[in-house]
Amino acid sequence: MVLATILGMGLVTYFTRVAGLVIVRFFTIEGRARAALEAVPAAVLMAVIAPTILATGPAESLAALITLLVAFRLPLWAVVVVGVISVVVLRSLFGLI
Repeated sequence: MVLATILGMGLVTYFTRVAGLVIVRFFTIEGRARAALEAVPAAVLMAVIAPTILATGPAESLAALITLLVAFRLPLWAVVVVGVISVVVLRSLFGLI
């Protein structure tokens, strides 16, 4: 029963994502809607890292500040790389690793 539930949830998730991609092909997205959709990756990233920034030590908070400053100049993938590297370096400097 548990396996059937997990497989069912996986199928529903998969078809929801595929349906979204298929439906978007029939529409032209411009203006504010396009800007809103382009902001989604950054919003999701902030939702993931905000608890870490607020609930951990100085290394993570400083790394978040560095990542924020880099986010104004680099693409999202580069911002993630800089964020991860800065956390590793700062944790080693603060003696947390």
